[in-house]
Amino acid sequence: MRKKNLLVLLWLSLLLICLPACQAASTDSQATEPNQLVNENVSDTASEEILSSGESINDNAAYSTGLDAFNLAEVPAYSGSPYCEINGNCPFFTNEEMTAESYESYGELDSLGRCQTCVASIGKDLMPTEKRGNIGNVHPTGWHLVKYAGIDGNYLYNRCHLIGYQLTGENANTRNLITGTRYLNVEGMLPFENKTADYIESTGNHVMYRVTPVFEGDNLLASGVLMEAKSVEDNGTGLSFCVYCYNVQPGVTIDYATGDSSGPEFTGSSSSNSGSSSSSSGSSGSYSGSGSSSGSASSYDSGAGASSGSAGSSGAVAAGSSSSSSYVLNTNTKKFHRPSCGSVSTIKDSNRQDYTGSRQDLINQGYEPCKKCNP
Repeated sequence: MRKKNLLVLLWLSLLLICLPACQAASTDSQATEPNQLVNENVSDTASEEILSSGESINDNAAYSTGLDAFNLAEVPAYSGSPYCEINGNCPFFTNEEMTAESYESYGELDSLGRCQTCVASIGKDLMPTEKRGNIGNVHPTGWHLVKYAGIDGNYLYNRCHLIGYQLTGENANTRNLITGTRYLNVEGMLPFENKTADYIESTGNHVMYRVTPVFEGDNLLASGVLMEAKSVEDNGTGLSFCVYCYNVQPGVTIDYATGDSSGPEFTGSSSSNSGSSSSSSGSSGSYSGSGSSSGSASSYDSGAGASSGSAGSSGAVAAGSSSSSSYVLNTNTKKFHRPSCGSVSTIKDSNRQDYTGSRQDLINQGYEPCKKCNP
């Protein structure tokens, strides 16, 4: 009996010794699990933040949509240059957007009928092989047919292709045409379109290209356009730019809410719309407004009509000089040459046009003289 009691006491002693250790182990376990949950939550939250910010978890490289990063309020006021560089002249394309597979996309018109972003991966296969057709039946938001003195061709507004015709061959696409000043079109956008076309033609490479009209509030007329381009196969080494082109016309005051304007009176006898101002009643709806059917690669059409034998849009041609000479036009690159120029033989038949007229008229239409033959 005594031996049995000793065994019971020994068992109770062992139990009292082990119980605190078990409780401590249990407490440690309970304390560890919440910490693990907190760490997992932190990790999940961080992942969500990374994903929502557009960053890749794998390489931690930051991406942006471009348009989200663009702030019109940070664009300097127009001060004499037709464009300004944005983001250090570096386009906002993400790695995922860069592709050597040709495509083009034109945003749906918004509720006010305004154009949205147009984007393309442009290769030679997208470039036009036929002459440009009539776009005079397209009336973008803010459109008015009005002339002022002091403007090349006198027409204030052109129908501006967001992605130039010479790049993708899109002509009377309402999603690709905005109301832009002659200055925006020829001084702002056209030089960058030409650079892009020249690069593609000379290399056969692709260019990621995106143009976004920037409207403030419910304005029917864009304040300007954001143009981005980056060559694909050489990762921007051959061509890269990011610019904002101002939709202004020096000497003319514009109401961007409606497109109404006022400026120096045009007194030429060829226009029934002469006067010092335009209003919504001056819409071009009463004009058939053809562009040139000659295949001009320019992005404009004044809406005044053009004869089939003219280069570019005749409605945008100023009176010019009476001196006439013969030239050969490349309607794709918008360059003109002397007939004897060695570059003439390299022009595709679909892009070549013989022209007789004044040199200044060609320049007024947006053509550039060949740097080799210097016509």
